[in-house]
Amino acid sequence: MPGSSTLTIAPSIYRKVLKLMGNRFEITVVSDNEKDALTRIDEAVGEISRIEKLLTTFKEDSQTNLINLNAGMAPVKVDREVFDIINRSKRISEVTQGAFDITYGSVDKKLWNFDKGMTSLPDAETAKNAVHLINYRNVILDEKKCTVFLKEKGMRIGFGGIGKGYAAERAKYILQQKGITSGIVNAAGDLTAWGNQPDGKEWTIGIADPNSTHHPFSYLSITDMAIATSGNYEKFITINGKKYSHTIDPKTGLPVTGIKSVTIISPNAEVADAMATPVMIMGIKVGLNLVNQVKGLSCIIIDDNDKIYTSKNIHLK
Repeated sequence: MPGSSTLTIAPSIYRKVLKLMGNRFEITVVSDNEKDALTRIDEAVGEISRIEKLLTTFKEDSQTNLINLNAGMAPVKVDREVFDIINRSKRISEVTQGAFDITYGSVDKKLWNFDKGMTSLPDAETAKNAVHLINYRNVILDEKKCTVFLKEKGMRIGFGGIGKGYAAERAKYILQQKGITSGIVNAAGDLTAWGNQPDGKEWTIGIADPNSTHHPFSYLSITDMAIATSGNYEKFITINGKKYSHTIDPKTGLPVTGIKSVTIISPNAEVADAMATPVMIMGIKVGLNLVNQVKGLSCIIIDDNDKIYTSKNIHLK
């Protein structure tokens, strides 16, 4: 009708920041309805809390703890979801030649406390003994019975290297199922983004500068992608002027040196999360070689001298 006009509500960004899984989660959605947006965010939070209960090692009755308590004694029946995460974790361990390993929980915590009182590294033999229980091959899965058995007494699994990425991916799935066509789930730096900003542009993500974490050294424009960063700038010790990362090589029991940070870009947040630390452990050459062989995977590595290395398919701004 001539002269009449329809009021259209422009979509806005709605955001919530919470502490979940012991980490800072930030959930961002684009919507033209505030009430709906906040309801959807709460549903995503509910999903993350559900996953935390399944995977946590801080609750006596969690399935993860039951697996650990029965190490060397008996298989434990678990939910199919937990079984599948462990199965995928074992596959990532194979691809990374054991640089990623969920039995990392077996490492002797007395050896590595990374407090200021630590003035020397343990000797190589002590370090090696502390990690002798780390071996993903000793996680025995029974597909039919849906059970998990840790072969050695004292073995422990933990999902610190993959859980946040999995939770981010699940939260995204819930939001998409509920009609949110654009948003970001950021799980302490492991983030997944889909759709576009209200102005139609892709999301702009800052890559943390290891020397100054509040100032990105570069930006990437992404949509339908996930990014995870692993770095030695969050937790480290300095011995005789040399910086040692809190990332331990599961083969030697000693800290990784030479790399300040690894950023992984992948279509899936769980994969990005799970690949960041192993690339750091494998080192620049081997890590880049692996990333270049995996379809859809990219990475940015910053070494101790601030030199930047990228996989073949990366174009930094």
